[in-house]
Amino acid sequence: MNNTPAQLDRIYVKDQLKSTAIWDIVIIGGGATGLGIALDAAARGYQTLLLEQYDFAKGTSSRSTKLVHGGVRYLAQGNLKLVSDALRERGLLLKNAPHLVKKQSFVIPCYNWFDMLKYLAGLKFYDWMAGRKSFGKSVLLSKSEVVQNIPEIRIEGLKGGILYFDGKFDDARLAISIARTAAERGAVLLNYAKVKELSKDLGKLNGVVIEDAEDHEIYTAQAKVVINATGVYVNDVLDLDIAGQPELVRPSQGVHIVLDRSFLPTEFALMIPKTSDGRVLFAVPWHGYVLVGTTDTPVEETLFEPVALEKEIDFILNNAGRYLKHSPQKSDILSIFAGLRPLAATKKTKYKTKEISRDHKLIVSDSGLITITGGKWTTYRQMAEDAVDKAIKAGSLKPAKCSTKEIRIHGYTQEQSHTHMAVYGSAEAEMETQLLKNPALAEKLDNEFPYTKLEVILAVRQEMARTVEDVLARRLRVLFLDARAAMRMAPLVAETMASELDKDKEWEELQVETFLNLAENYITNL
Repeated sequence: MNNTPAQLDRIYVKDQLKSTAIWDIVIIGGGATGLGIALDAAARGYQTLLLEQYDFAKGTSSRSTKLVHGGVRYLAQGNLKLVSDALRERGLLLKNAPHLVKKQSFVIPCYNWFDMLKYLAGLKFYDWMAGRKSFGKSVLLSKSEVVQNIPEIRIEGLKGGILYFDGKFDDARLAISIARTAAERGAVLLNYAKVKELSKDLGKLNGVVIEDAEDHEIYTAQAKVVINATGVYVNDVLDLDIAGQPELVRPSQGVHIVLDRSFLPTEFALMIPKTSDGRVLFAVPWHGYVLVGTTDTPVEETLFEPVALEKEIDFILNNAGRYLKHSPQKSDILSIFAGLRPLAATKKTKYKTKEISRDHKLIVSDSGLITITGGKWTTYRQMAEDAVDKAIKAGSLKPAKCSTKEIRIHGYTQEQSHTHMAVYGSAEAEMETQLLKNPALAEKLDNEFPYTKLEVILAVRQEMARTVEDVLARRLRVLFLDARAAMRMAPLVAETMASELDKDKEWEELQVETFLNLAENYITNL
């Protein structure tokens, strides 16, 4: 099996880190925003370094509702600019990553005539705003059509519904594909690399001090511009700039549960327009399962591995149960995952909650540190463009135009595949050839899933996976689909990775133990 170019290889990356005298742009944070900035900056020709203290998309960027959308609820709130931007970016994502972004039909069940007309009017406006990038026209559905599309919908009192269209994707897989695209354009990306200090000269930022989390080696990287793209963790980096600053953002937790497909045996997604707290709830077909969420719970701690609260699980089950014939119970949940989003500034800051939580904001500190926060997955490319534009001015870089509207994401293909390897896009055919040539690589990780040893090996060789969690949570998504199945797979994944990484039996056992402890959080309270 051939190795790919070494852009996402740690030895190659660390050589680049040692040999590059000064970087044009250093990005802290390897989620959607940071990766998007790395791609944009590298595509413009800037020497670009991205540092992530854990794995790419470890935090919020792998824990979304898996929707590429304009945001129907933002439309209801009157945030037309955000909706317009998101609808434009939704169209660009479908154009540039059709192997990962798909059109998704949604049904809104209506139990009174007024709601049906209200939602139809709003969604017709949504369609109009999308213009030529529309994913499909919204239409009224009769009661029988709603039942035909959503067989498990509660029928009592049902008047009809609305059919509308948005997008669906695999968030962590898109993040990894953006990372590979950025690397192919010349960006240098390193996970498990923590920024310990910001270095300054006469009060102005001129670089970062980095610790490799694996071997604890210390590196310094000189930089013309440093961008803080750490999401809910922006306060930590701001503290490195000036200790004791008022918090810019506070975390709010969103929880999702995953159920068997029998609860939504259809390709249509369900949008529940009225929950008990005034939010919307989605039930979305995803990788052969049903993902239901989300919640919005302010929390005090910004944890790297947030845990769902009992009340959040109950909230999702209760609200889903109001609309489904068969109410899901805790015993039906296959996996629970929680993510954090930056929703609120403290009272001491001048920044408004609305600005931070729904639209993105760029802030330049006196030291020259650029901080970007807010936004949503769908608008990651626009956020990146704005951040690089700001970096050009802040760092007096030679101006260059953004080209990411036209850049195809790694794996791009227009061919439609219905296998689990469709997320690899153009590489799928080569992977199938490898499986035929070497049957040992076709060994399944678990009898209930199609994933093979080949995919673990490719995750290590091509996608910088370093731990069992990296593979089962973000490269293959099994932890997010069925936590118990992921636990069963852990030993074989560890053994396969150990062979690739030249690790011993002790490493294997520690990896399995660490992963099993982590996975318990995904089945907690059940």
